[in-house]
Amino acid sequence: MNRIAEQQYGVMSLDQLREAGLTRQMIRHRVRKGRFAPLHRGVYRVGPRLRSKRADQLAAVLACGPQAVLSHRSAAALWELLPSPRMDRSPVSMPVEVSVSRSHRGVAVPGVLAHRVKTLGPKDRTTRKRIPITTPARTLLDLASLAARRPGTTGHDPLPPVTRRDLERAVAKAEREGLVSLACLRDQLSTLPRWPGSVMLREILDIEGGPAFMRSEAEARLLELVRSADLPPPQTNVKVGRYEADILWRSAGLAIEVDGYGFHASRDRFEGDRARDADLAAQGFIVIRVTWRQIRDEPSAVVGRIARALGQAEARRTRRAPQ
Repeated sequence: MNRIAEQQYGVMSLDQLREAGLTRQMIRHRVRKGRFAPLHRGVYRVGPRLRSKRADQLAAVLACGPQAVLSHRSAAALWELLPSPRMDRSPVSMPVEVSVSRSHRGVAVPGVLAHRVKTLGPKDRTTRKRIPITTPARTLLDLASLAARRPGTTGHDPLPPVTRRDLERAVAKAEREGLVSLACLRDQLSTLPRWPGSVMLREILDIEGGPAFMRSEAEARLLELVRSADLPPPQTNVKVGRYEADILWRSAGLAIEVDGYGFHASRDRFEGDRARDADLAAQGFIVIRVTWRQIRDEPSAVVGRIARALGQAEARRTRRAPQ
């Protein structure tokens, strides 16, 4: 029992406890003595272990049956494709999202948002950090179905909605981390033409230059401006030497660095930014810095600066080209 509990963040199901040799009477006795703590019906925290997010996630999966898997936003958070779902100033913890087959006849579990899905085959399942979970590809498909929901149709879903920008960021990070390829996602979409959100996901996969990974709202807004102005597609958050450029046109030798709300908040941050600018300049890149206020209040001026810099780079390449 202790060996299994150690492997499962201190969480065990009733069936696992029985297999370990405990009877119902023995389990009830340990609950009365405080050695077991019921988490859900038929799921217990075993021994004096502290409660953790991983334990809550695994407890939710165990409570929904042996075929259940962590899914949707909870799975995206565990794959580190999106931040963990949370609501600010909410005294109630966010429910864990789990997918179960439609044929599963389990009862509703408090604290668990169960999605009854039509298809959930072996190719859609895996484990991460010892928790049954949907694969990265299936997780992105599930996020697409959430992003495609119409406003006002979320029903009893208390979690923050998934936006198109969230979906693009998740797709870009999954590809960046080597979790899934864009070709693999396209193949899966071709077999699921009526999947909710398939149109949105296909549009993201077909973006010129590929979906972009953005670390901040300011970077995302700037990328939207670049795309709406029909400028050449840039790379985003890409390594250049020792540093990472926010937005980069490598062939044009142009890097854009985005300063957020509090970019002068500390001297260390200020000095670090200047060191990065100097390193990029030493490698032959022109560095343009834009602020959140400029992106928000002067979008045309920001796009104009970038367009002029790209135009000058093209002119330099033309002059250097062999006659």
